[in-house]
Amino acid sequence: QVQLVDSGGGLVQARGSLRLSCAASGRTFANYDMGWFRQAPGKEREFVASINWSSSRTTYADSVKGRFTISRDNAKNTVYLQMNSLKPEDTAVYYCAARQIYYSVYRYWGQGTQVTVSS
Repeated sequence: QVQLVDSGGGLVQARGSLRLSCAASGRTFANYDMGWFRQAPGKEREFVASINWSSSRTTYADSVKGRFTISRDNAKNTVYLQMNSLKPEDTAVYYCAARQIYYSVYRYWGQGTQVTVSS
């Protein structure tokens, strides 16, 4: 089992920045690839960004490329999402997720943290 706790959300004006954090516990953090997803009201959950266990590979949704940066600190069992140049359409609940190396399914999820961007 892996337990994930998301934090760092809040209310920010358009063009502002936020950094989300996700603290993991329970298993060896370096054995997991990590991802961030988001869900806006009335919409399905969507992929935002991912990072592999060694930080050698990152992937981003087109909608956030150039604005968001995912990173991780295996010594602190934490993954981050730095969000810059925020837009009102980035408003959503953001979730971190973990999947075991070589697996395709994110099995473990955080509780979510609300990000609201005002225009």
